[in-house]
Amino acid sequence: QVQLVESGGGLVQSGDSLRLSCAASGRTYGMGWFRQVPGKDREFVAGINYSGTSTNYMNSVKGRFTISRDNAKNTAYLQMNSLKPEDTAVYYCAARRGTTFGTETTTYDYWGQGTQVTVSS
Repeated sequence: QVQLVESGGGLVQSGDSLRLSCAASGRTYGMGWFRQVPGKDREFVAGINYSGTSTNYMNSVKGRFTISRDNAKNTAYLQMNSLKPEDTAVYYCAARRGTTFGTETTTYDYWGQGTQVTVSS
């Protein structure tokens, strides 16, 4: 069983930046970041494969968010720049036993507890 712990969320103003971290208790493979607002389904934000050579993003964050990972530290990151109020959500880190990543929540085997990101206008 792998435990995932997110950190780095907070309250920022529109245009600011945040970096989320996801520390894993063990080796993980494909990893992703999702976000969820009350009353809506959890949505895919970004994913990265084990080697870091393949990434993907939801359209609304392309060019603003960057996913990366440090396998030596079993940690994934989500650098979020030019934040907008519509980015406000609880952000979740996810990991799966396969080396690739997926865009569906059902693809993942492990989840973090979430970290709140609030962007004020």
